[in-house]
Amino acid sequence: MSDDTIRLVTIGRIVRRRRRLLTILAVVGALVGFGTSLLVPPRYTTSASVLLPGAWQERELLTQAEIATSSVVVDRAAATLGWTGVSGSELRDRVSAKAADGNIIKISGTADTPKRAQQLSDQVAQQYVTFAARIAGDNTDPEAAAGPEALRKMVAQTSRRITDLAEAADPGQTVESVQTRTELAKLRTALQEAVTKLDQADPAANKATMVVMGPAARPAGEAPPTRMQLVVAGALLFFLLAVIGHLTAARMSRRLRTEPEIAAALGSALLGTVDVPGERPAHRPEGRGPRARIRRLLGVDVPWDIPTPQTSGDEAGRQIRYRRACARLRDQLPAPRRLLVVVPDGDEIARRAAGQLVAEAESDPLLRVVGVSVSQPMVPDRDNESGALVVLSAGSWTAGELAGIAEACADAKHEVVGIVLAGTVRARPTRSAGHPPDRTTPAVAAGVDATGGSG
Repeated sequence: MSDDTIRLVTIGRIVRRRRRLLTILAVVGALVGFGTSLLVPPRYTTSASVLLPGAWQERELLTQAEIATSSVVVDRAAATLGWTGVSGSELRDRVSAKAADGNIIKISGTADTPKRAQQLSDQVAQQYVTFAARIAGDNTDPEAAAGPEALRKMVAQTSRRITDLAEAADPGQTVESVQTRTELAKLRTALQEAVTKLDQADPAANKATMVVMGPAARPAGEAPPTRMQLVVAGALLFFLLAVIGHLTAARMSRRLRTEPEIAAALGSALLGTVDVPGERPAHRPEGRGPRARIRRLLGVDVPWDIPTPQTSGDEAGRQIRYRRACARLRDQLPAPRRLLVVVPDGDEIARRAAGQLVAEAESDPLLRVVGVSVSQPMVPDRDNESGALVVLSAGSWTAGELAGIAEACADAKHEVVGIVLAGTVRARPTRSAGHPPDRTTPAVAAGVDATGGSG
């Protein structure tokens, strides 16, 4: 896993082999989300719209949105509402405004009840319109406001005077009279255009009349995040964290998987790889105590990242592998002798393979299976046996644990004469009644010593 690319098939394997743990963690996450929803009071949000007549640039609309949520507007709204224990500074966190299409400012208010949310949005919109009108010039200096109006009157008088002059000009068709009337008409047209532009450029005439487009609608549901959203988010978060945790642990795992790494850690040669029919009970270590029961309950007593067993051949093909491993073992020995078959505790696959090896070897060489704890490895002292054959499954043990087994063999004066790797396969169904029975079952009949003793 440390060198593999994380693929969807890997995540699917985690979900399939850790579904019980993932389900429990998702339920815990949902409970955490539900508890969070109890601590966070419900929130309701609604909006009131304010129309800004006239031509407005984008920057001006953004400025108006900032004015709508300014402290002056919100403080006035808070004073008008008069809610007990709620100040303007608290309401500023519950009010927002944004510029929408069509010169509309949408003012949103959030409160703990639908009625209060409606009142807050309406009051802030009303205070904003009042404040914006005062800024635009409703309460400005009267003399400054009278200036444009006086200019309009003067332009109107000048236009009438030009008309009188045009009528009093020589009514003849001389060149001079026609030119005079033409110039006066151009002057009158220019004055009228100037007045029109003045009216269009007057902000007090075009931008001061803001309109609240009706009261805010009373919200029918809670604002996000709702209780259901928190529950779903909690379950999804715990599920994703569990998957990421499995992937991270697999990336950081130091368990050896390749044959050269295992041979180097034990300091001996690999004699072969044998197959063990995959049976679900055989994958589970027979641990006792509350901790082992909890691991079995959660389904974490079996590594999830072991490869999916491949379909094997028939029983005869599997027995050929065992016979070849025994033949290579005999070739390694200078003379027939008794050997210990060392199996790490908890490696049930290796234990079944060791039992099959004992059955295949019969009495040449004479094998005795012993279980060795990887945390505190202890191998029986040299007595009738003189040598050790290590049987284990790949991907289950680290280099340090295997080195500890090798040191324990050396301390007991046993030379590690070889290594046999065991892997699981899916056995094909029996096709005929005369097919030879599976010979892997008498794994304990050949003298298995699970305690590491010499009896």
